[in-house]
Order: sequence, then structure tokens, then C-alpha cells
Amino acid sequence: MRELLVTGGCAAFLVLYLLVERFILAQNARSIPLRICVTGTRGKSSVTRLISASLRDAGFSVLAKTTGAKPVLILPDGSEKEIARRGTPTILEEKKIVKIGAKLGVQALVLELMSIHPESIFVESVQMLRPHVLVITNVRQDHLAQMGTSREDIARCFASSIPERCTVFIPQEECLPVFQKTAEKLGSKIIHVHSETFEEYIQSKEKFSSFEFEQNIRLALAVSNFLGVNKEVAMEGMEKALPDFGNLKVWTAEIGTPSCSWYFVSGFAANDPESTRLVLEKLREKRLFVGRKMIGLLNFRGDRGDRTLQWLEAMNEGAFSEFHRFVFVGEHAAAFKKRLKLMDKTEFYVLKKRDPGEILKQLQVIENEEAVLVGMGNMGGIGESLVDYWDNIGKRYDI
Repeated sequence: MRELLVTGGCAAFLVLYLLVERFILAQNARSIPLRICVTGTRGKSSVTRLISASLRDAGFSVLAKTTGAKPVLILPDGSEKEIARRGTPTILEEKKIVKIGAKLGVQALVLELMSIHPESIFVESVQMLRPHVLVITNVRQDHLAQMGTSREDIARCFASSIPERCTVFIPQEECLPVFQKTAEKLGSKIIHVHSETFEEYIQSKEKFSSFEFEQNIRLALAVSNFLGVNKEVAMEGMEKALPDFGNLKVWTAEIGTPSCSWYFVSGFAANDPESTRLVLEKLREKRLFVGRKMIGLLNFRGDRGDRTLQWLEAMNEGAFSEFHRFVFVGEHAAAFKKRLKLMDKTEFYVLKKRDPGEILKQLQVIENEEAVLVGMGNMGGIGESLVDYWDNIGKRYDI
């Protein structure tokens, strides 16, 4: 009997605690007049940064958080603070961010959603954050084990983040029927952002401090314009936005003896083959590959087996055959090479070294001419170390 009473008391206390926590979260969230959430497969961090920068330049007090290559809190003055995490990240982190926003008295909160499971996305967006504005950047095949293998499955997962009476921004070409159906059922409104929207402003993107995809700029401009921000002011703010650590970057460096001119490209954060192809197309427009051998450095993560299989399928279908060489690093590298079909003009290598300097030395043995080394696959693991190393030995190349 005593044990039963203790168990019942503990259960009652837990329920009371959860109710109090939920009440506090709701109260903190309501104290922030404007809440914006950003989800999608790629570009979430960039769009979050662009929206917060445009609002900040328009005079809003804004707190933003990105969970891209590195989790970062962007304070109202534009300064950044990396979020220290212990263990596996969870959506409970959002409670702390909302609490900070309420304490600072910000007018706007711009958050990149963390979740990849449909149930978690619903809890994070609909039950915890309750955004007034939701941005869905795109729908691509990634996190297949959690979100589903088809584009429709993934769209359904993102649609679960739509709350009642919310304004949802999504590129016209990405708006699958499930988004419209879900929004109508919940009394929310979908705003399609067309690929030609704000064309006169997109032309000035060369002023940005780093490369940015046009689709991301259009989405951020559409949101800012909807919120009453002058387009010129919004663009000026976005031009000042600091890029995410995983943003597309290029460096040039003289390496080897005799020295050769190499380009290093950080395309790690593109992750999936489809997004990586878009990155390569943009670089090709800049004529970066002319007269140089192309080397792909594909970095694997042990906890992203579904992504490894995506790359295997893409390359076995002949994707990325324009590369002269591929080197594979990280977990799954040796197994990946064994299951890969041979290409007539492409050589494959597995590198076991984990030190960026040692990897570069091995690459110089493989290729002693001018080359472009493109980092792909995953930022986690050796990817982050390579980016830091390239930033130290190379000179940033303006794209």
C-alpha cells in the first residue's frame, strides 16, 4: 500500500511539474510578439540568418537560433554565441531559447527547427513554439530513415510543423499538395514564393559577404516584405548577415613542391547528392573548374547510413562522373568503395588518415597538378576539421 501511495504521489508530482513547465513555456512564448520558425531539407540556417538580419536592420529586437553546422544563438546586437551542448541535442533546448527571448524582451524570435521525426516536428513547432510565420525552404531526400523515402513522405513530415492560423512561406516549385491541404484544414495560409519574385533585388546579391542561393534570399525577402519591412532595408540587413559555418566557401592555396594552385571547396553541408549537384552547378557558372582536375572528397558519418546509401545509389547511376578522382574518408569509406561500380574515367581511393594536413599530403601524392578539391557528404567528423584547416592555409576566394 505504501509503495502504491509513493508511486502515485510521484506520478502526480510529475504530471504537475509537466503542466507547470508547459504553462511557463506558453507564457514566455506569448510574451514574444512575433515568432518565426524555419524548416525544410536544406538552407534552413541561411534563411534564419537572412530573416533575422533583415528584421534587425529594420529596427526589430531579434533573437535567432540556427542549428546548422554549429548550433548558434544570434543575439539582438548581431553578435553570436555558440550553444554548448551536453549529449544528444533535443527539442527541450527550445524552452531555454524562448526563455532567453522573453527575458531579453525581444520583439521577434527566429528559430531553425531541429526535429527530423514527424512526431517531434509537431511537438516542437505546433505545441512548443506556435509560430506566427513558418518557412519551408525545400523538400529533398535526406534523413530517409526518419522522414520517409519518397518526396511525398518528407513533405508530409514538414507539413506536420504547420500550426493553426499561421502564414506559411514556401517556394512555388516545392509546394506539394499536402502543404495546401494541411494549411486549409488548420486555417493557415500558404504564400508561394515564385522563382522570379524580387528579381531586381536578387541582382544585388553580389554585395553579400558570402555566397547565397537565390531561393534563400527570395524567401527571406518575402517574409520581411510580409512583415512590413522595406525591401531595400531588408536587403541591406541581409548583406550584413554573417554566414553559417557550413555555408558554401572556396579557398585558394599554393601547395606542394613545386607548388601548384589548388582550390578547396566546402560543400560538406549540402549533405545529399541532389543538393551537392546544385552547389556544383553554381560553381561551374563561376568557371571554377576550367583547366583543373576535379577531386571529390566524400566524408561519411557512422550515424548517417541512409545518406551513405544515397551517395552509393547516385554514383552507381553515373552521377558525378565528371570528377577525375574520388577519395573517401570517415566511417563506411572502405565498404562504400567495395560496393561502388567502376567508372571509366574516375579513380577511387580510401584515406584512413584523420588529420587534415596528412590527408592533404596524401592527396598531393595522388594528384600533383592544379586541382579543385570539393568536400562533400557530411560536415560532421573530419569535415569540420578540414574546413578549419583550409581556412588557415588558404585565401578565401570570392564566389
